[in-house]
Amino acid sequence: MKTLKPKDIKREWHLIDAKEKILGRLSTEVAMHLMGKNKSIYSPNLDTGDFVVVINAQKVALSGKKEKQKKYYRHSGYPGGLYMQTAAQVRQHKPENLIRNAVEGMLPKTKMGKIMLKKLYVYPSTSHPYQSKFKN
Repeated sequence: MKTLKPKDIKREWHLIDAKEKILGRLSTEVAMHLMGKNKSIYSPNLDTGDFVVVINAQKVALSGKKEKQKKYYRHSGYPGGLYMQTAAQVRQHKPENLIRNAVEGMLPKTKMGKIMLKKLYVYPSTSHPYQSKFKN
């Protein structure tokens, strides 16, 4: 067995279109690429994952009644500072947060998870600045 070094890791770029895909299934696919679990060189103590660009975040699908019933919470830190939004409100205001929150919940809750999340780029429409990274 050869020891894997960070300089030996080859990172690829993946473009994923979220149009009409279910949020949970899309998030698991993105999380697997970010962690590098789909590679034969996967190691839990190293970041072996790839870069992921998700486009059309505005058009991601939610199953059932989640559009109105799923709630996203945040707190300001002050008494009575709990803020709550439904998935429909999040989609209207900042649709990329739907995907980012779902993927963040599937990554490790460690320093490594924060590093992995920095390789995720989510855009609400089809335009993005990483066209040159993909092989055509």
